[in-house]
Amino acid sequence: MELIFRAATVHRLNHPPDQVQLCTLLNIKTGGCSEDCSYCAQSSRHADKVGLKAEKLTDVETVLVEARKAKANGSTRFCMGAAWRDMSGRKRGFERILKMVQGVRALDMEVCTTLGMLTPEQAAQLKQAGLTAYNHNLDTSREYYPKVITTRKFDERLDTIEAVREAGISVCSGGIIGLGENDGDRVGLIWEMSQLPEAPESFPVNALVAIPGTPLEANERVTVQELLRTIATARIVLPTSIIRFAAGRISYTETEQAMAFMAGANAVFTGERMLTTPTSGWDEDHAMLARWGLKGMGSFESTTVRMKENQKALEATEERKAAAAASPVGAGAAAEASA
Repeated sequence: MELIFRAATVHRLNHPPDQVQLCTLLNIKTGGCSEDCSYCAQSSRHADKVGLKAEKLTDVETVLVEARKAKANGSTRFCMGAAWRDMSGRKRGFERILKMVQGVRALDMEVCTTLGMLTPEQAAQLKQAGLTAYNHNLDTSREYYPKVITTRKFDERLDTIEAVREAGISVCSGGIIGLGENDGDRVGLIWEMSQLPEAPESFPVNALVAIPGTPLEANERVTVQELLRTIATARIVLPTSIIRFAAGRISYTETEQAMAFMAGANAVFTGERMLTTPTSGWDEDHAMLARWGLKGMGSFESTTVRMKENQKALEATEERKAAAAASPVGAGAAAEASA
């Protein structure tokens, strides 16, 4: 209780205490990933046991339909995830993703992607397309990492984060608790984020959803006390970062979720589902926030996001909105964006 009180105090000094950002995550390329992440249903290593079939990259208009739906329901950040190790050899797919980013940004929404490892050149292209943030989680501490993933090194993740930061894109990076790690590993993850040249714009805290067929299918559910300690510690160590209560939230009661907001969490994923796991729906989350005197955060309201959005980027967004309004296909979307 003392830790939560101290975290709440830090939170109020750095963020509006009554605001929670609603984010929606869409899986734009399901399954077939060559990584061996022990927790992930989308790894090709676990495909036979999980029963998840690999799918092709979603087309642009389908993604924009989902983005408009998310905006209409109050989400102000739209995230797109693709089950890839990296973008090597995916030139056409990457070009399609750049169009997705441009289209979502034209809706005046914050745009986030998670596409695996990036080169500095790819990060620069995403920035030019209007990307707000890039998600690339460290997952756990440097010491425990090899017990969870063997196909990618910890420092390779840090290299991608550096490329994103250098491109002027907000860094979204956090981890998963419940992988079998101990308290020291959770401290190590948060410490690692505190050592970056600048604090991440957002720090997602995921509670493991143990998916049948994955190596971690038998792991026990993270207790609410473990969850709250992690969120509160992250809030104190990363005072300016948005703390995103991400995967696993649906398994906690409304009162437990309210305690997480008190401990410093100020963003959630909402909508129909996350990548391969369920989440609370928009109506349910709006009702919950209202019962606790909380409200949604607007797009580009966060101070850390605004610091990355210079005048040139803002002008580019207005140009995209104008271009969308001028095209027959985009006219309807532009009307929704202005509404």
